[in-house]
Amino acid sequence: MVADSLSPAHSALASAKRKAFWRLLPLCFICYVIAYVDRTNVSLAKLTMAKSLPWLNDTVFGFASGVFFWGYFLLEIPGSILVERWSARKWISRIMITWGIIAAGTALVKSPAQFYAARFLLGLGEAGFFPGVIVYLTHWFPKRDRARALSIFLIATPIAQFTGPKITGGLATMGLTSVAGFSFMGWQWVFIAWGIPAVLLGVAVFFLLTDRPRHAKWLTQEERDALEGELERERTATATVSKGRMTFREAWRNPKVLLLVLTYFFVVAGNYGLEFFFPSILKSWYGLKMNDITTYMLIGPVVAVAGQLFFGWNSDRTGERRMHTVIPIVIGSLAIFGLAFSKGNLALTIACVALAAGGTKAYQPAFWTLPGMFLTSTAAAGSIGFINSFGNLGGGGIGTPLMGYLKDHTGSYVTGLIVLSASMMTAALIVFFLGLGKRTAKA
Repeated sequence: MVADSLSPAHSALASAKRKAFWRLLPLCFICYVIAYVDRTNVSLAKLTMAKSLPWLNDTVFGFASGVFFWGYFLLEIPGSILVERWSARKWISRIMITWGIIAAGTALVKSPAQFYAARFLLGLGEAGFFPGVIVYLTHWFPKRDRARALSIFLIATPIAQFTGPKITGGLATMGLTSVAGFSFMGWQWVFIAWGIPAVLLGVAVFFLLTDRPRHAKWLTQEERDALEGELERERTATATVSKGRMTFREAWRNPKVLLLVLTYFFVVAGNYGLEFFFPSILKSWYGLKMNDITTYMLIGPVVAVAGQLFFGWNSDRTGERRMHTVIPIVIGSLAIFGLAFSKGNLALTIACVALAAGGTKAYQPAFWTLPGMFLTSTAAAGSIGFINSFGNLGGGGIGTPLMGYLKDHTGSYVTGLIVLSASMMTAALIVFFLGLGKRTAKA
């Protein structure tokens, strides 16, 4: 054991993985932070947009938030396959520059139709980024390290939720302000200020990201060979277990893939339904000011970061994926259910939201390792895009508008929250009975 740990091949592999970790993950992480803020900052901007745009009620907002995912859906699968077959560096760079421009352009909307169009185009522009990075990480990190690598990437969402609200809230509450000769209201500066970093990062990605280990000049030849060899052995082993390399068309019809789509569909409904309406819930239930709302919004992301890091690390340590996916989703479901009946008790409301934030994020590192357990190459890439696109389309494209519709037609957020809770519990049951990702022996 000691001799093996000190062998040149083992040393080169460990060195390659360490360099890849520090070279690639920080850039992917920062890009995802900006992506998530650009996707969700509208929830805070809405609180002051309504003063300038009187047509912006909960139904319009819910539909606009959801229509993002219809645009997202269209290019998600092709984008994932392009990352696998072409170039992650070029495709992700294109995505970021495009969505940054569109995000900034949202500041110019004047009508519901323009708002819907801006959100749809933003989804179209961002499509392929998330699954593209998930696929990209499979080009660099072996399976036994993948959940940890994913957890580092995925904590970008709670970090975005932690850093974004104060900046967004401060911008949104500005009155008419002139900068460099351009005059806009605060909510307009929200979209402009967060859109510009995406464009700049897109340029950085083009020059700094490396597609595969064999292209990395910052690795030695021994490190490149060791990492490529390890990844190829895993691909061959997975293909053998799956009785050959599965095509994307075959994977699309695979019952396991379809059940993972349903899982993501139901859990994303809970995630975005709560996330887009949480600021509105706080304002409606407790009449809080923007500064107080953004302060309370910082608590959930702390729990989410801790949950993602723990479940990602422990999933790799134990080799178990199923319950590391199920348990956080169940916690999130129960927390959202408790939230529905917490009105009047601010501390309880915040506690429920914090647990819900943890549950709706902590399942992801283990969940996104599941497709790679029975799929390889283009089938895995396309299926990850398939799961993400259809899951987001249903969860975000239906769950968020439904939340707005139920609020306007019942006069309360309670019914919508109960629906979100039931949706997440359904997701947990699917993964549990699917059985994929049970504990395996450590290599």
